[in-house]
Amino acid sequence: MTEEEIKKEVRTRYAKVAKTNSSCCAPSASCCSAPNKQVSKMVGYSEEEMSAVPEGANLGLGCGNPIALASLKEGERVLDLGSGAGFDVFLAAKKVGKQGTVIGVDMTPEMLDKARANAKKGGYTNVEFRLGEIENLPVVDNSVDVIISNCVINLAPNKKRVFEEAFRVLDSNGRLMVSDLVLRRKLPEAIQKNVEAYAGCISGAELKDKYLEQIRAAGFQDVAVLEERTYPLEYVFGEEAFKHVIDLGLTPEELKETANSIVSIKVSALKKPVT
Repeated sequence: MTEEEIKKEVRTRYAKVAKTNSSCCAPSASCCSAPNKQVSKMVGYSEEEMSAVPEGANLGLGCGNPIALASLKEGERVLDLGSGAGFDVFLAAKKVGKQGTVIGVDMTPEMLDKARANAKKGGYTNVEFRLGEIENLPVVDNSVDVIISNCVINLAPNKKRVFEEAFRVLDSNGRLMVSDLVLRRKLPEAIQKNVEAYAGCISGAELKDKYLEQIRAAGFQDVAVLEERTYPLEYVFGEEAFKHVIDLGLTPEELKETANSIVSIKVSALKKPVT
């Protein structure tokens, strides 16, 4: 798979998600009727948070709740990598208040259209949504205080570049708070090479140690895993990706092993000033 093939597949998949209001990374075909709120509750969002955003902003795409751990303060400048329909952007906007700002960056035009419509519907005046790739952020240097991301960096072909860009746009003493999927061990080769599985948040996941090392290599300090957990098999595979993985001919044991290889982590890191 080339980077362009991966990005094309991801855009196509998430454009479909935006148009249908259905989750991509969860839940799977076995429970595809589960509402998005059920998925979000499982990964750490409260009823209050889910009720606080415009209808249609929560697509059930996350694998954690970075807002809960980011300790956002009034007046802060926040950037959401892969902001989708705006769920985390809107939650952050309430935390930082009218004196703060929240920017969402997403590479799928259909998601941006949905996010902007949701912002208008909710009357948000301190949010902005920009078209762009998280490997090449449309954001100036040293301009944000906090970066959040929710189950998106695993979709980026060049994760090293993502963390370098995050470091560039963070101001001194800025912090990174990411929820993402990583691997405990390598996936079967058939899944690694499957572009549909990549877009479904599976084969793009990085080995945990390598993922953390890439954050440190970008210049971040105090890199820490705040939480780590696995999810049931039916929540690891998105509906479309699940069908494609089944078509690869993996045995039930191989499917179970694959699911057990994938873990959701919440990671924090700091950009400390140069001394």
